[in-house]
This record gives sequence, C-alpha cells and structure tokens, in this order.
Amino acid sequence: MLAIVLPKGSLEKQVLELFSAADLQVLRGGDRDYHARVDDPRITKVRFLRPQEIPTYVEQGIFDLGISGRDWVTETGADVVSLGEIGGGRAGEALVSVVLAVPKESPWQQVSDLPDGVRISTEMPETTRRYLAEHGVSAKVFTSHGATEAKIPDIVDAIVDLTETGSSLRKAGLRILATLLTSRTELIANREAYEDPTKR
Repeated sequence: MLAIVLPKGSLEKQVLELFSAADLQVLRGGDRDYHARVDDPRITKVRFLRPQEIPTYVEQGIFDLGISGRDWVTETGADVVSLGEIGGGRAGEALVSVVLAVPKESPWQQVSDLPDGVRISTEMPETTRRYLAEHGVSAKVFTSHGATEAKIPDIVDAIVDLTETGSSLRKAGLRILATLLTSRTELIANREAYEDPTKR
C-alpha cells in the first residue's frame, strides 16, 4: 500500500536505526543495494536514493513517503507535505545550516557588500539564486558536485554550503557571511497520498 523512499548516504544509518526502533526492520542484500523491503503488509515498496532526489520523486507520486532534509525540499521546490522532523542533522542531533562563506581575509562583511558578478559555487544553485535575488545581489552561480570549499579563491569568490558546526569551513580558511536557511531531517508525503484515507 505504501511506497517509501529512504536516504542513501550520511542520513542512512540514522534512518535505519529509527525504523528498527519502530519495529520496522529494513531488509536488503547489502549496503550497496538500493532495493529493500520491510516485513509489514502496509509497506509495499522501499527504495534508497540520494536525499537530493527524494523530494521530487515524492512530489511526483512515485513514492508516498520519503525522508530528506528541509534543505533539499527547499532546493527542489517540491510541493510535499511535511509530517514533521525526525532525529537531527547529518551527524545526529545537530541542525544543519546552508551558509554563504567567503575567504577569512575578504573585505565583505555582509551580503550587500558582494559585488555584481561575484562567482559562487554551490550544490544548491536554486536556493542560492533565490537568496541572492532577495538581497539584490547579481551573481554567477556555478553548480558544484563536491569539494565546494576547494574552489575558493582560484575558481570562485564565495561558496554556499552545508555545515553543522562551521569547523570544516574554518579549516579551509573561510568564514560564514550569512545563513540562508537551517534544516533538519523530515518525513515528507505526497499530497495525494496524504489525503488518501487508505494510506494514512
């Protein structure tokens, strides 16, 4: 009856522990298996995907329920129902922040200081563009596929990245200029599935 999509990667262990605590053991062949099952007649399909993809597939009705971060729901613009926060951030109970970071020695002290044409690398281009537009900043936003902080200063002037404590950014010689949003892990539902009494 219910098709569920769970996050692969940094959220995976936390989610599997949560399901196990609810007596819904997720069974699969191995860590690299993207197909799974739960011995519960209410759950007919279980898949593992990257958290970035989950909100879109839930919105489209491919899955009834999914677990992802608020950051990825915001980035994708997916129209889903949030059923509440579960657990914490990527490494447990911490809140995850999406931040704009610049080199420590940068003269920029606030977002409005960023010059037109500033180059920004991020894994969250839509969230970044919306935020900068709201603050009147015209930027060149480049999509990053990892190691975002390594692109400063040779390739870009600033980055937008996820952080829990900011320590990785500090180690990379960066400082946080602004927080775009904060995020926790959420259980999300497809709107039609949520309104279907047989799936509640």
